[in-house]
Amino acid sequence: MRNAHVSRRHQISPAVLSNVLLPVCTIFLFAVSAASYAAGRYEKSQKADTAAYLDPKLPVEERLNDLLSRMTLKEKIGQMCQYSGFDSGSKKLAREGLVGSFLNIISPKEIQELQTAAVKESRLGIPILFGLDVIHGYSTIFPIPLAQASTWDPELVKRSAEVAAEEARSQGIRWVFSPMINISRDPRWGRIAEGAGEDPYLDMVMAQAYVRGYQGDSLSPRSKVLACVKHYVAYGAAEGGRDYNTADVSQITLRDVYLPPYKAAIDAGAETIMSAFDDLDGVPASANPFTLRTILKGQWRFGGFVVSDWDAVGELIDQGVACDSAEAAQKAVEAGVDMDMVGPYHDHLEALVKSGKVSMSVINDAVRRILRIKFKMGLFEHPYVDVSKAKTSLMHPAYLELARQEAREAIVLLKNENHLLPLNKDVKSIAVIGPLADDKSDMLGSWYCQGKPEPVVSLLDGIKAKLSPQTKLYYARGCGITDTSKAGFADALKAAKKADVVILAVGERGTMTGEAESRAFLNIPGVQVKLAKEIVALGKPVVEVLMSGRPLSIAWSAGHVPAILETWFLGTEAGNAIADVLFGDYNPSGKLTASFPRTVGQVPIYYDHMNTGRPPSPTNHYTSKYIDLPIGPQYPFGFGLSYTEFKYSNLRVANDPNVTDGFIVTAEVKNVGKRAGAEIAQLYIRQKCASVTRPVEQLEGFQRVEIEPGQTRTLRFKLTPYEISFINAHMKRVIEAGGLEIMVGGSSASVISTTVNIPRSMPVSDKVEIQE
Repeated sequence: MRNAHVSRRHQISPAVLSNVLLPVCTIFLFAVSAASYAAGRYEKSQKADTAAYLDPKLPVEERLNDLLSRMTLKEKIGQMCQYSGFDSGSKKLAREGLVGSFLNIISPKEIQELQTAAVKESRLGIPILFGLDVIHGYSTIFPIPLAQASTWDPELVKRSAEVAAEEARSQGIRWVFSPMINISRDPRWGRIAEGAGEDPYLDMVMAQAYVRGYQGDSLSPRSKVLACVKHYVAYGAAEGGRDYNTADVSQITLRDVYLPPYKAAIDAGAETIMSAFDDLDGVPASANPFTLRTILKGQWRFGGFVVSDWDAVGELIDQGVACDSAEAAQKAVEAGVDMDMVGPYHDHLEALVKSGKVSMSVINDAVRRILRIKFKMGLFEHPYVDVSKAKTSLMHPAYLELARQEAREAIVLLKNENHLLPLNKDVKSIAVIGPLADDKSDMLGSWYCQGKPEPVVSLLDGIKAKLSPQTKLYYARGCGITDTSKAGFADALKAAKKADVVILAVGERGTMTGEAESRAFLNIPGVQVKLAKEIVALGKPVVEVLMSGRPLSIAWSAGHVPAILETWFLGTEAGNAIADVLFGDYNPSGKLTASFPRTVGQVPIYYDHMNTGRPPSPTNHYTSKYIDLPIGPQYPFGFGLSYTEFKYSNLRVANDPNVTDGFIVTAEVKNVGKRAGAEIAQLYIRQKCASVTRPVEQLEGFQRVEIEPGQTRTLRFKLTPYEISFINAHMKRVIEAGGLEIMVGGSSASVISTTVNIPRSMPVSDKVEIQE
């Protein structure tokens, strides 16, 4: 071949090659590469600088239109997909601009790495929304939501949500999957722990408190995190209290009970909704165009976006409404699920659009909703986390003090025979007994995010901090929470015999409530009741500290234990808060937000039930009651004792003749005891005659009032037109003429009442109008 040989005079020596030419060539190639890279970055930068969607001064909709016009179908579908966890594939998705959100990434460094890849290296630089289940605190753990509701203190709930948002934001989390606002009338359902209980009105108030705590008064760049209201809708009505089960509710009940808390949350500024696992009228919630498009996005004009629960779209196959994952994706997206949490959107949407099975307008609407939220919350302008400050942003002393305050207010005094409580700090000897007495982990409850057991104050530690040095303290575990063995009873009885008073800490594990933690029985588990019986048989004064994530059936304790405190799972400051109440540094004020059944056979049980044509009567056998049990609960909704007593009187109603402004209700409450205390005064109504059956009672207002001994406080409630309205048989919200009973008192079972006349019927707007 012609150039097969090279003359020696044209050959380059190895020394010259290695020492001169190779370095020169390397420098040259590096320079060319760098110049090319810089040119590309410059070109991208120039493009970005002129892109309207990156200009924060422009209106959100104008930015949206510009960005959508630049996006490919793949990039649009990417925004509709949420993935879980951090791995090598995560960064590839971020770099290619094919992900809208990640969840379950808790490392600020990993969040920063992915966000940098998305913003700096993807074609359009769309930031990622990082989400996490922050349910009742991030690192500082507050009481479980059911306990928070028992405070009846929405301002305090709002403040705890603010702290959770502060901590989460400091770690790079910008989206929290909270609040859960599912009404639950069945304590067998484990997720009752995550909500506000059985009442729609209280749930509405708490929903708004959480949303405003997380986001502020409206979603903006000043918002700490984005709230996500869940699980839409009627998830808490699962048959048999079995999680993920079907929900069979009427249209009136859906609109009058289960939907209003969602509307209240949206009116408070909630911009994301999570679709549920259940089905309603045979249609799964994550493929239900009636609830998602007709009601949520249509009638309510919701402008935010809907995210599915974990693989709820894929599970449409098991629910029997989709034959494969492609059909599941099609049904969900057409029904109105905008973002798919770890489901099949990424595998099938592109093909569904190209085949014409899914309209491009459906994709554009979903992506527009997702990007609108990212623009509104300022994510394009402030996408990053300050990694250097992340470690110093958790569990500040002020956060812990707030957690202690909320935990104190959440405690409900169920029984206090002969004023056994509060205890004297100078008691000579005390025994602290039970499997939960020196427990830290279970105090966190379920869904405790990044909470750790080490900083938790146990009940035993809290009591030790209260007692005088002279007091002898004896501790014995007695048994485990679910033990069947009585092997530890001897030590527990020995400790109890030495003591002047016994504190018995019993209940559930913290993880016996929450997702997939349904129970068929509501008793205190294991042999704990047997332990209690042997302790009480000693004749010592006994205080039962009950810890649970749901109402339990405690008939034996209610009949035999002198004093009972329901303390739920109170979080990081649990032990200090319980000790504050036990020894009188705090007078308990908590009230139940879910009825305590006498036995599981009464379930579902709730105070605002409809009446029947044969209301229960002890003198008439043929009436609605049980033949082997009283019909009422062990402890009713709104119930909770204090170390003092309150008396209500002078209930008056100012009647607006046109009804358009509602009613002004006033009453007086007097502290007739010897201690200062806080009372939760509750306002109920009952429509005596209407076009559809109405509940025997409905909560429509409450106030927390601090009252000194002997002092009388005047209560003033504004009953708005919304609060006296209801859904009629035509699915319209109305006020109907007729008698309206108005009740005020300390619980649903203890009220004074009067009746007023509503002079005329009228339609009412669906806009939530409740007392602040």
